[in-house]
Amino acid sequence: MSADLNVRQHNFSAGPGALPEEVLVEIREELPVFPGLGASIMEVSHRSKEFDAIYERAGARIKSLLGMGDDWTVMFLQGGASMQFHQVPLNFLRSDASADYLDTGTWSANAITEARRIGGVNVAASSREDDYTYIPTPDLWQLDPAAVYLHYTSNNTIFGTQYAHEPVAPSRPDGGRVPLVCDASSDFLSRRMDTDRYGLIYAGAQKNIGPAGVTAVMVRTSFMAGKKDGLPAMLDYGKHAGTMYNTPPVFAVYVVDKVLGWIERQGGLDAVAAVNDAKAAHLYGALDATDFYRPTVRADSRSKMNVCFRLPDEALEDRFVKEAAAEGLLALKGHRSVGGIRASIYNAVPLASVEALVGFMGRFEAANG
Repeated sequence: MSADLNVRQHNFSAGPGALPEEVLVEIREELPVFPGLGASIMEVSHRSKEFDAIYERAGARIKSLLGMGDDWTVMFLQGGASMQFHQVPLNFLRSDASADYLDTGTWSANAITEARRIGGVNVAASSREDDYTYIPTPDLWQLDPAAVYLHYTSNNTIFGTQYAHEPVAPSRPDGGRVPLVCDASSDFLSRRMDTDRYGLIYAGAQKNIGPAGVTAVMVRTSFMAGKKDGLPAMLDYGKHAGTMYNTPPVFAVYVVDKVLGWIERQGGLDAVAAVNDAKAAHLYGALDATDFYRPTVRADSRSKMNVCFRLPDEALEDRFVKEAAAEGLLALKGHRSVGGIRASIYNAVPLASVEALVGFMGRFEAANG
């Protein structure tokens, strides 16, 4: 038998990822007519008081969840995290200066490529030579105390690695620290962040906080003070900070606001993190209990968002993906560049889905091991 694809199944998609079902139901109810508006939120001006309230509330919710003060500005921009790979150095990296980058996967490597178009880049550490199977420990980093910023990718969707602890940037001669810049796209709001360490955080919405089409960008006022002048308007953070310079992705921002409200109702980041810990522990526990399934990442670098593993051969992996889909366990095929199996267990993936996957894994091993 095959799963009834007219009924919601267990979704392990790496991105766009799962959204909370109750949020989808709420969107469905409001889609034709937004309450009190007489039209859909997608059919009215982005400068209407109704959408302005949504935009402002979404930004305020992010700041509240992360414990950010008034010295932070939240923007909702287009172009995805890939645009930010270029936009960050374009705004802050001068041609005669250098920034530190930690290279732990495809997306951090792409960020390095874009930064090198603008100014100097010091690759302070990399796990490329070992196929990005781990996060280099801080004792291996070669950091520059004169760097404009230290950039890292907190979670790596393709290879399934994640920083267990936030980096500590080097001290500067004036007593301050080099600010962190983080691509937090695939684990954003899955746990707390020590925002005092950061100058800028960006996250494509489509993993944990909304649909594809919008990127949340958070900038600290003191970091913004170092922005360059004379930039193209659409790529200048100063044009977007505190205002809507152009029409934002209205529907995507509307959904982000709904998902942020859902996170609040779960009890905030501590509660969400506890569930994420439980999901990851249950799945990795099943993987470690047998030689049939083989995690691809060193134990100290494992992601709690994207769990990657292999089976004894590719033919079994293909069978695993097909039979899992037939049981309603969707999108388990690994990224095309690395193969294998990948279960993405973002915030909106319930523990019950992970339990269903672990149950299937046991049955599959019994039949094929």
